Amino acid sequence: MSARVHFTAPGDGPAMDTVDGVHVEKAGADHTGGAYELFEIDLRPLPPMPPRRTPWAKTFYLLEGEMTVEAERERFRLTPGAALTLPADVAHTFTAEAPGARLLGFATGDRAGRLFRAIVAALDEHLDREELVPTLLSVARANDVEFV
Repeated sequence: MSARVHFTAPGDGPAMDTVDGVHVEKAGADHTGGAYELFEIDLRPLPPMPPRRTPWAKTFYLLEGEMTVEAERERFRLTPGAALTLPADVAHTFTAEAPGARLLGFATGDRAGRLFRAIVAALDEHLDREELVPTLLSVARANDVEFV
């Protein structure tokens, strides 16, 4: 698909609540010829998920708050204006400090958006907490996310 001019106004874009935060798609892969996606993320201050690998590269650019990212046995503390790029398949985890963090997330290709939409669909279908974790793990595996 070819790229075309795309504008997303402040406060606009599809919002996806994926448990750890709300991801608002500002530019989807269909807007960039499949090159990348851009999300504005309001990250909740939750305990970090287990480290995982994704088949897409990503960059976090922190706008507000503080967050910690662990990758390749290093811990990175992001404050407003900081950016961190993770290549595809690098084991990582992250968490926001209270009261949360607001950031831009760039991801190569279209896989991150597909994962977020699949998580939202699974949450809509499985409101039973006992089913939630196995369902989310299944969605992650189906989207080539590997927990390590």
